[in-house]
Amino acid sequence: MAHAHAAPAGTMHGVSTSTGVPNGKLGMWLFLASEVMFFTGLIGAYIILRMSHPQWPGPEGHLNVGMGTINTLLLIGSSVTIVLALAASQREEISSARGWLLLTALLGSGFLVIKGIEYSAKLSHHIVPGTNIFWACYYTLTGFHGLHVLGGILFNLFVLSRTASASVWADQRHRLELAGLYWHFVDIVWIFLFPLLYLF
Repeated sequence: MAHAHAAPAGTMHGVSTSTGVPNGKLGMWLFLASEVMFFTGLIGAYIILRMSHPQWPGPEGHLNVGMGTINTLLLIGSSVTIVLALAASQREEISSARGWLLLTALLGSGFLVIKGIEYSAKLSHHIVPGTNIFWACYYTLTGFHGLHVLGGILFNLFVLSRTASASVWADQRHRLELAGLYWHFVDIVWIFLFPLLYLF
C-alpha cells in the first residue's frame, strides 16, 4: 500500500521552494506589474496629448466633481475595509472577515453605480468618445478602470464564497491577500485619474 508523504516545507498554498515566495503572490505581483505598465501608457498618452494640444477642449462643465469626490472616498474606504478583512482573517475571525469583505464589494459596487450615473448624464447630452479628444481620453481611462473595478469586485466575491466553510477557508484564506493587492492597485489608479480628469 502506498504511503502518503507530508508535503515539503514551503510548498503549502503554492509556495515555491525555489523562490520562497508563494506562487499566487508572485503571479499577482507580475500581473500587477503588467497592469502598471498598461495604465502608465494610457495616463502618459493622456498627459502628452494634453500638453501638446494647443487648445485642449476640456470637459466644458460636464464633469461632476462632487460625484468624482464621492467615488474617491468610496474607493479609499474600500481599501480600509479590505485591510480590516485581512486583519480579521489573521485573527481567525471568519465572520468579521466576511463582513468586511462584503462591505468592500459593496463600496466598489457603489463606485460603479455612480460612474454609471455619470455616464448616463453625459450620454443624455450626446457626449460620446467621438465628441472631442478629451472625451475620448475620459471614456478610455475611466472605462478601463471601471472594468478593473468590476474584476476586483468579482474577485472579492469569489474570495467571500470561500468563507462559507471553515475547512475550505483554512486552505483558501491566502487568496484574500491576493484580492487585497489587486484592490489596492485599482484604488491607486483612481487616485491618479481623479485629479487628472476632474481637477486639472
